[in-house]
This record gives sequence, structure tokens and C-alpha cells, in this order.
Amino acid sequence: MTTLSERGELSRAARQFLRTESGSAFLLIGAAVVALLWANLPLGYETFWHTPLTIDFGGAAIDMDLRHWVNDGLMVLFFFSVGLEIAREMTLGELRGFRAIAAPAAAAVGGLVVPALVFLAFNAGGEAANAWGIAISTDTAVLLGVLALVGPRCPDQLRVFLLALAIVDDIGAVIAIAIFYTEDVDVLALLLAVVLFLALLGLRYVNFWRTPFYAAIGIVMWVAVLASGVHPSVVGVALGLVVNAYTPRRQDMKRALNVGKTFLLDPTPQRALAAQAAVVEAVSPNERLQLRIQPWSSYVIVPLFVLANAGVVLSGETLRAAFTSPLTWGIVAGLVLGKPIGVALGTWVALRTGIGRVPDTLRWGQLFGGAALSGIGLTVALFVTELALDDELLVSEAKIGILTGSILAAIVGWLVFRLAGERGGQCSPSGLPTLPPRPWRPVD
Repeated sequence: MTTLSERGELSRAARQFLRTESGSAFLLIGAAVVALLWANLPLGYETFWHTPLTIDFGGAAIDMDLRHWVNDGLMVLFFFSVGLEIAREMTLGELRGFRAIAAPAAAAVGGLVVPALVFLAFNAGGEAANAWGIAISTDTAVLLGVLALVGPRCPDQLRVFLLALAIVDDIGAVIAIAIFYTEDVDVLALLLAVVLFLALLGLRYVNFWRTPFYAAIGIVMWVAVLASGVHPSVVGVALGLVVNAYTPRRQDMKRALNVGKTFLLDPTPQRALAAQAAVVEAVSPNERLQLRIQPWSSYVIVPLFVLANAGVVLSGETLRAAFTSPLTWGIVAGLVLGKPIGVALGTWVALRTGIGRVPDTLRWGQLFGGAALSGIGLTVALFVTELALDDELLVSEAKIGILTGSILAAIVGWLVFRLAGERGGQCSPSGLPTLPPRPWRPVD
């Protein structure tokens, strides 16, 4: 398998993903600011998001408040887009092949384990010890948005490395949510969801694809998982993983070309529709769905989620409580210190042992900058906060820690890029810095 540096450019899909995610970062940050202002003005922030909304299907009702409809309903589409991206990258992209994924995967594992340990160093045995999942996840959208501000000091190779890292990071976060933040499982409802998932797998292997059919099964799966007690985020990822991703096949391309030629010879509405259908079918369902869902996920759902969850009252009482809270400091230390240490350590281990590789043009200064920025945790961190904590004071302390840690991680990462982004030596296979060759100069 060729490396990114050998190919010389990013894939079209990867570029589209980077553009969408980095563009949505500004909306996400804006939503966080609006949520903070709304929560600190007498405009009924909590009252609004606790407004009940009931959907009744012939006596079978789903009753949740607006915040839970966003967190447990709309966010499934966000996790669906994550599942689509994982499936595509494992089939066609940067997660294909063991050595290609080993380095970012090791970095992601380090970035999951070390922050949790740092958090527990502050909170082990305390009332918030089970909230360690808040400090482990990276917010891909804001990370890529900050990388866009870094500019030429962040090469495309590092963006793709961090994208692969973020995907593995998302997998770890979803697994943590499913295993550690689920209570009172209804086995029968969960078995129904598993049977439906197996049915979708069967449809995939017989190459049957009809979007309305998959959507209907997905909705029933969501209801079943919601009733089971397992968080429905796993439904989104599972559905995304079963959607086929492949490069355009020769026979499909040939058919699209032939139908297009018949339209050029006789441009009737019927042949126009046939040509359009042939071109669409040449692209895999995975990429077609990403094109449709990812903008909604990035520009609407995630900002709406942040708007519904980032609001925290910044009164003197809450700030004093947060300043002395091991929960707040555990989150800040986990994001600002634990995350970059874990990412850098995981990368070093992968390179030192030879199980992984990174693009030859990357320097350690750039990787350290990317590792520092990986401490930006917002979306999934807020998500876990709502699952792990019930006490309103602890929720406020956690949100203050998330916002403070994410801001500090962004500042530290930006400073590392400014001061050492083009220094630090290349990333050698030994895992040790290798200084770049001195420029050639003519002898006088």
C-alpha cells in the first residue's frame, strides 16, 4: 500500500470531510458562546430544554424533553456519519492496512487511556470517579477548525493522521458509552435490535440497497435500543458500518457512459433520468449518504447539541465550586496534559516497535502540536457529562472543566505550532527525532 506522501495528495472524500468539519467548527464555537449567554441571562435556558415532547404511535408513546430528543435522537445521525466515515476509511482510506492504521490507532489508545488515568488521579474514590469518560475524547470538528487557523505549519499529512486518530478515538468513546454508561439493560429489546442489525448485514452481503428500507429498519432499531437502556448512539455507528463503501466499478462506469451517450444522441426526459440514475449508482451508497448527511450533522445537529448542553451558569458560586473541585481540575488536566502525553507516547511506541509508520515528511514538532490540539474535547465530552452525572452542581463543574480545558488545549497547540511546528526533526522509524539534512551550499 502506498503512503500518503507517495500518492502526493489527499483523496477527494478526505478533502470534503476536512472542509466540512473545519467549516462547522465556527458554528460549533458560536453555539457554545450562545449557550453560555443564554444560560446566564433570565431567558429560561433550562426551562426551554426541559420542555416535554411526546410522539405517540397508536398508543405506543415516546416521551422525552427537548434536550433528550437532541441527545438521544438527532445525535444518532451524528454517530451514523461517524460510522460511515469509519467504514469508508477502513475500506478505501487511511485505515486500510495494518501499518497504516497502527500509528494513529496507538496514538488514539494512548490518548484514551492516559487522560482517564490523569482524571482518576484527581477523582479516584470520589463521587465523580465514574465520569472519567469526559476527559478521553477529541472533538474532531473544533480540532480541524483550529488546524485550519494554523495554516501551512500543519501539512495535509498531519491532518489525515489526526483524522485517523480521531476516528479510532470516536470508536473508543462509543465503546465506553455503550459499556460503562449503560444501566438496567432490557435483554429482549436489545436482542431485537441485534436481530435487525444481523438482517441488515445479510442485506449488505446480497448487495441489496434501498435507502427507505434501511431507514425503516434503522428507526425500529433505534426504538428497540432506546427501550433496552443502552444508549442509542451505538445504533448510529452500527448502521454506518453496514453501508457499503467501494470505488466505482468498471461495469457501473461503462453503463453510465453508455446511458450518457444515448442521452446526448436523443436528450429526452426519460433518458435524462436514466443517465442520472446510472451516474448515481456508480458511486457507493456510503459516499452518497456521507454527501447528504455530513453537512446536516456538522452544520445543524452538532451545533444544536452544543447549544442544548453547553449552557452553564457562571456565577460566583459555581466558579468558586469549580475552582476547588477535583472534577473540574481532573478534566482540565486530562485534556491539557493527559491527552497530548498519551497521543505522543502512543505514536512513539508504534514507531519505536516498528508496527506503524507516519508520512516521511512529518516532524515531531508538528506531531506534538497535533497531540496538544487533540485535547480539545467538546461534543462527546458534553455527551458523557449528561450520561455520567446527575447532580446539577457536578454537571456545572464538569462543563466549566470541559470549556476551560478545551480553550487551554487550543492555545497550547497553537503555540506549539508557532514555536516548534517546523522544527523537532523528522519522525524516524526508530521513534527518535532525526534532524533534517543541512541545506547544500557551494564551496567558496
